[in-house]
Amino acid sequence: MFRKNMPGFLKKPGKMTDTNLLTTITIVVFVVMYLCAIIFLKEGFLKPQTMLNLISTNSYLIILACGMSIVMINGGIDISVGGVTALVAMCCAVHIENNGGSFFTAVLIGLGIGLAFGVVQGFLVAYLDIQPFIVTLAGMFFARGMTTIVNKDPINVYNESFMAIKDTKITVPLLGTTNKKGIYVPATIEIGVIIALVIVAVLFFMLKWTKTGRSFYAVGGNKQSAMMLGINVKRTTFISHVLCGLLAGIGGIVYFMHIGSGSPAHASGAEMSAIASSIIGGTMLTGGVGNIIGTLFGVLSLALIQSIVSSVGLDKAWWTGITIAAMLCIFLIIQSIIIARRKKANKAAGGT
Repeated sequence: MFRKNMPGFLKKPGKMTDTNLLTTITIVVFVVMYLCAIIFLKEGFLKPQTMLNLISTNSYLIILACGMSIVMINGGIDISVGGVTALVAMCCAVHIENNGGSFFTAVLIGLGIGLAFGVVQGFLVAYLDIQPFIVTLAGMFFARGMTTIVNKDPINVYNESFMAIKDTKITVPLLGTTNKKGIYVPATIEIGVIIALVIVAVLFFMLKWTKTGRSFYAVGGNKQSAMMLGINVKRTTFISHVLCGLLAGIGGIVYFMHIGSGSPAHASGAEMSAIASSIIGGTMLTGGVGNIIGTLFGVLSLALIQSIVSSVGLDKAWWTGITIAAMLCIFLIIQSIIIARRKKANKAAGGT
């Protein structure tokens, strides 16, 4: 009886798990979309640099979505990540441009801001049992308000040492192309891409092979079962929000490195994009199911949709929104089918 109530990730593997199934679907959808873009919109999509540009532009979102996935796997949500990103970018910009600070100290400020939001929000959610949506909604408004207090006007950074870091490009071997003049153009990525991919690798390892990562799945899948397994539910929930806040701080730093400025309007809607990327990547809103690799491809799928819509001449913002909404609906329907299948399986197991 105890074994029947165990979370799926602790059971002996047999069939493909819900997490792996959703991740596989996401990767297949992305590959199909990219192949269609190459076939029907050959211009640009044949060049590897196009794909690398998508990753460079959205490296900060990859980090935010990874943090969001951890919280959602644990059964919660965090809609403050966009506001934290804007606040970190503004603080870094003011510190370097107006106060003459270094990029290193700006990084420490960004990490401190993200960690502070994660600790406070995690404590309120985990130990005071306040709904995560309400807590992080307040966090979002607070972060946006603080961004305006720090500096109400947009500020560009022209510091030479920072610009050298911002403009640094890392060459990707074997992916360069030859232009029409016969000149070889190397494929490059920004530093933020390396940071994002390292975070994806570390979180993938943590979720798959560490006790803390398995605890996130257990708490998100069934809190009562998790408690029966001896897992500290409150501490696990607290850690998930702390990680999400810290990753929001890192995402803000990477965003600042990419855009090189601070503004109250920065990262507007980033929290919604992070949630959408997590869902498309196979993370279920009900908790207990998700994969960081799927989240990575969820972000890339959103970016690819925007690029395809723009390439076919539908430059109006609502076309991208409509396309993303349709994609979200499809993945939510798939998730609903999986949930129904899981309930049916659990009911059948309970009756045997």
